[in-house]
Amino acid sequence: MIALDSSALIAHLEGLDTVVAAAAGLVLAERQACLPPVVLSEILSDPKLPPKVAALIIALPSLAVTEGYWERAGRLRARLLAKGFKARLADTLIAQSCLDHGVSLVTADRDFRHFVSLGKLRLFDGA
Repeated sequence: MIALDSSALIAHLEGLDTVVAAAAGLVLAERQACLPPVVLSEILSDPKLPPKVAALIIALPSLAVTEGYWERAGRLRARLLAKGFKARLADTLIAQSCLDHGVSLVTADRDFRHFVSLGKLRLFDGA
């Protein structure tokens, strides 16, 4: 399984001609896509999301929140903030979900690079 971030999923749904949109499309086509719970909430919070798209999103597997998740996420965010890095809460929760399940993340958000260096998050580019 490979997790999709909101930025990657939106890029794919909008038909953008980017590496991230192509990677998201590949992961979806190969039925390897899964969603961190925060991404599911972010996507479904769009009031203009067409019902057919919402149904497709809901049908994707979601990563479960595991025991100790919130504590690990808090410690991960603290490590990044202590180093002076930007660590938005939603990004931290997405990264921790991926780390807990040992899955890579497809994203267009460059803020995740800090989670790669300090948290050992793996990013997927489709190559």
